[in-house]
Amino acid sequence: MPELTRRRLLAVGGALGLMAAGGLTAAAGLSRRPAVTGAELRSAVPLPPPFRVPLPLPAVLKPVATRGGVDRYEITQREVTAEILPGVRTRLWTYGGTFPGPTIESRRGRPVTVSHRNELPVPTVVHLHGGRTPATSDGYPTDLVLPEGWSGGHGGHGGHGGGHGGGMHDPRAVTTDLTRDYTFPMDQRPTLLWYHDHRMDFTAPAIWRGLAGLHIVRDDAEEALGLPAGPRELPLMIADRAFAADGSLDYPSLDPTLRGRPGVRESYLAGVLGDVVLVNGAPWPVHEVDAARYRLRLLNASNARHYDLALVDGDGRSLPLVQVGADQGLLATPVTHGSLPMAPAERYDVVVDFAHEPVGGLVRLVNRLGSGRTRDVMAFRIARKAADDSRVPRVLSTDLPNWRRSDAVRVRDFSFRAGRMGEDGGHGWLIGGLPFDPARSDVTVRLGDVEIWRLVADVHHPVHLHLTGFRILSRGGEAPLAHDAGLKDTVSLRPGESAEIITRFDGYRGRYLFHCHNAEHEDMGMMANLEVT
Repeated sequence: MPELTRRRLLAVGGALGLMAAGGLTAAAGLSRRPAVTGAELRSAVPLPPPFRVPLPLPAVLKPVATRGGVDRYEITQREVTAEILPGVRTRLWTYGGTFPGPTIESRRGRPVTVSHRNELPVPTVVHLHGGRTPATSDGYPTDLVLPEGWSGGHGGHGGHGGGHGGGMHDPRAVTTDLTRDYTFPMDQRPTLLWYHDHRMDFTAPAIWRGLAGLHIVRDDAEEALGLPAGPRELPLMIADRAFAADGSLDYPSLDPTLRGRPGVRESYLAGVLGDVVLVNGAPWPVHEVDAARYRLRLLNASNARHYDLALVDGDGRSLPLVQVGADQGLLATPVTHGSLPMAPAERYDVVVDFAHEPVGGLVRLVNRLGSGRTRDVMAFRIARKAADDSRVPRVLSTDLPNWRRSDAVRVRDFSFRAGRMGEDGGHGWLIGGLPFDPARSDVTVRLGDVEIWRLVADVHHPVHLHLTGFRILSRGGEAPLAHDAGLKDTVSLRPGESAEIITRFDGYRGRYLFHCHNAEHEDMGMMANLEVT
């Protein structure tokens, strides 16, 4: 597939049919204005003013056992009612009764087993995003945990969303009743991972309802660097939502029970955006900080919303964002940004310095891609002067893989674009012209092989590979961007953009996935099978 220069596209409902009929070239000419991702829901309840709600910090889960060199945890998936907007009660699907779910902290090389119990009304699947995980615990979309009394129907072995329908059968699906143990060896670099639901056809609404949590991997070498730690290390899960008149989370599902027909209403096919920005489950929160360095562990857990994050003080001055880590852990050396673009599922680890801000001052974290209320994300209020012995060393890590183009045994091409799902002609999102089929083998790789993948997109597509991290070699035939540094597991393809990535498929054999992490695109066919042999 020839590489394409960046073009501006229109990524909303009416364009989908034209893209399917005319392909990428026709789609690229549809618009002369910047692309948008999805349509925004408007909340039907009064929204609070920004920077009034304190930032919650998710509780760190304690293991129930630590025998045999393995830490064992238990999490119950259950529905609760909680106060997200002040004075408004909202029903949530949760891990352990909270949104986000409890944070798991693990040590590099020390295995973790998490026993999940499903007390929700529908099947679930748990995926540790970014985990170097055996296939049996990776959270394949048809490896369902069935709730008590589940009688089958859509979701028993997976169907297909986005209007495709049909109850697609997966002969390799492994389902369990009520509980399932997921085992994670943790044989990977220290980093911020996250876990979320990955059920076939219904990932997007399940995450939207609250099924997401953080998992942090640590090791001695990272802790010896002197980066900000303890209360000056802040995990920040950023996600947008919208609220219905009764306080419930609004979402345009074709079947709100999530038991029958998958998919969303037509105007939301490109993705679902909310008008409320949550950080750790709180709307536009504020956090009191010392006038010192802080380490922000950033996750974009939104279904479809992209961010361009910047820190702005009361004088309108932008504070530098010193990036020290990416999806798969520490960079080799720090990279300084004025703002940082984040696609769904991307993580960035940055150090910010509030030392020169006045006590009582307010520093806002803003989204330069937002407008109105969605331009604000959260704020930091400088509470006091304080001593600070943290630092950002020039060398952060020396263990990043150094794959070269000459190491690759093959090069593959993949297009990510809109198209028709099948005989019914419904619109969806395709990889290489095909919608996802769990029974079809799409890519087979040999364990240990190095490959280069060339990816091209029609509209915004954050592409995620399970099992392995990768390096970004190029964008549009040119050098990677500053924020592409380090080891990634999700690459944000911009409208009309091509990118090359290189990776080594090591770790474990079995069936994995690669897919778009715009959750609505994923549910509507934009996944493919990856078989490691």
